[in-house]
Amino acid sequence: MFPHLFSPITINGLEVKNRVAYPALGLLYSYDGTLNDRYYEYFREKAKGGAGIVTVGPVGIDMAGSGLIVLSLAGDEAIEPFKKLTTIIKDAGARAWVQLFHAGAYAFSVILDGERPVAPSEVYSKYSKETPRALTIEDINNLQQTYVNAALRAKEAGFDGIEIIASAGYLITQFLSPLKNLRTDEYGGSFENRVRFPREVIERIRSAVGPGYPLAVRMAGNDFVPGSNTDLETPQFARVYEQAGVDLINVTGGWHEARVPQLPMELPRGGYAYLALNIKKEVSVPVMASNRIARPDLAERMIRDGACDMVNLGRVLIADPYWPEKARAGRQDEIRPCVACNQGCTDTIFSAKPVFCIVNPRAGYEAERNIGRAETSLRVMVVGAGPAGLEAAVTAAQTGHTVELYEKSDEIGGQLWIAGAPPHKEELWEIVNYYKTMLVKLAIPVHLNTEVTIELIKKINPDQVIVAEGAAPLMPPIGGLDDPCVISSWKVLGENPILGKRIAVIGGGAVGLETALFLAAKGTLSAEMVHFLMAHEAESPERIRELMFHGSKRVTVFEMLPKIGKDIGKSTRWVVKTALQRYGVEALTGARVVSIKDGVVTYEREGGEHRLEFDNVVIASGSRSVKKLSEALEKEGVACTAIGDCVRPAKINDAIHEGFLAALAIGRVPLEA
Repeated sequence: MFPHLFSPITINGLEVKNRVAYPALGLLYSYDGTLNDRYYEYFREKAKGGAGIVTVGPVGIDMAGSGLIVLSLAGDEAIEPFKKLTTIIKDAGARAWVQLFHAGAYAFSVILDGERPVAPSEVYSKYSKETPRALTIEDINNLQQTYVNAALRAKEAGFDGIEIIASAGYLITQFLSPLKNLRTDEYGGSFENRVRFPREVIERIRSAVGPGYPLAVRMAGNDFVPGSNTDLETPQFARVYEQAGVDLINVTGGWHEARVPQLPMELPRGGYAYLALNIKKEVSVPVMASNRIARPDLAERMIRDGACDMVNLGRVLIADPYWPEKARAGRQDEIRPCVACNQGCTDTIFSAKPVFCIVNPRAGYEAERNIGRAETSLRVMVVGAGPAGLEAAVTAAQTGHTVELYEKSDEIGGQLWIAGAPPHKEELWEIVNYYKTMLVKLAIPVHLNTEVTIELIKKINPDQVIVAEGAAPLMPPIGGLDDPCVISSWKVLGENPILGKRIAVIGGGAVGLETALFLAAKGTLSAEMVHFLMAHEAESPERIRELMFHGSKRVTVFEMLPKIGKDIGKSTRWVVKTALQRYGVEALTGARVVSIKDGVVTYEREGGEHRLEFDNVVIASGSRSVKKLSEALEKEGVACTAIGDCVRPAKINDAIHEGFLAALAIGRVPLEA
């Protein structure tokens, strides 16, 4: 399967078994810049899964550029721990690479013991919310030597190759950008001067490590920041990098502060392949493509069609480290899908917390969450085929138990069907497809349209009952909810009924905002139609853009809190808010709805009472746990394990992780308190 993706490639004499690479991603499994067992087991799993290259990083070259939030090669004491890590990676079958990192103005003084971050110029950083200190010529020379020292330590530690990060808005990008580099000396101004710093870093590292040691650079294909470098300029940087001595160019998207989505579902799969191709056209060394390469067939096509020579699978390999091995063996449908939610990876890092994954309960817990064989095979009854019940059923079967799954509706998936209905959220349905595959593979009987009762449980008499009843819409204390115009967001997203033109959405949390976007997108141009109109110049670009975001509905969101989207992750909240603006959704914050009557919404705001008339009113005020069966079992004295939303309304990751852990606990004797 996938002959191009799984063909070997040679990088400056280093043979790599396939074209799959795991890139450097912040993990935050320690807060002192050092390796530990959690890192070791995490990277062992990535290498065992079949990737050709496993890149460790970002790894700071000094304290000023990284603080304690990333791993560090700033001192010789780091060599032995990293030597242990490279041995683990290589023994598991992958090539071990490392990414050398310096944040520049993206560092935080609070992490640097009050010291100001350093950068090419004293330009305020929107990312760190600080103004850095400008590097002197002496600083620049010392910093370049620091890169060399870190590179030599990396080589001594046994890494097969070194990557230098020159993307995402970090130090090297700051030297390249006319927005951040305002210097008037030999390191600023002209193209030749702005590229001087990274060119000299590469040249000095190449001289130190020797001609036969693989070097790479990770570069931005387009900064996606107005006034900075675009994909018209970046090929020039790539040519300089090649001439300076790099053997591989890793192309990604823009800066952290870019207002163009880099990672979320809004970015189409493989969307930035064009950036890799743009670089590949100008250089002779291999080029890697990055960002949202979720499926093996897409990766194969990108390599086959000449857009790139290798692919980076970052969050994809967090979701399933065995993606390469499963793809190579033709088992791609068994891959746990990365749904580009950012909740367990990007959001956690931005919140200074360790990385996990919503769909893979073992990510970051590789040592303690092993799926072993149960000592005794038990008969397990799982009630509810939402994400919690599905994960419990699959994991229990994998451990050797005999499992049967019961669902009261005519389809598995539960709230995943609702969650995947808004624009760009359909990736969530891939979770359902994965579980469908695993239910068949593990021969788990699924009883649909079956409402489980105590009588049924007693009749079947299983050894273990896991209850995942889920949740139901929460209706707020508002007068007039029985008005014919009122409908729940669950019904809107789940059944897509015909609604009027003017729609109110009560609730400005994640569900309310996504429901608003679902409604506002109705009647707008499809992507295919945009392409058609652009290709044939049938409409002006301005008119096409207008038709893309103005359809058949006018939507107003009511939120009691001062701001909308409080429960949306940091990395995607701005994406949702920007989309609301594009679609013309009005958000009334600090607005408490008191009643609904004949389509008139009465609400209090800024000390006054106001009224607005709508054709429909959608209630999106959260959910409540359904505990009908679990409470009945408790009264009857029947032992069961309740998981997911029936315990308390939560997120998809809570459901999947609880289902996994409940399955692992089957048959274990609970410890005495």
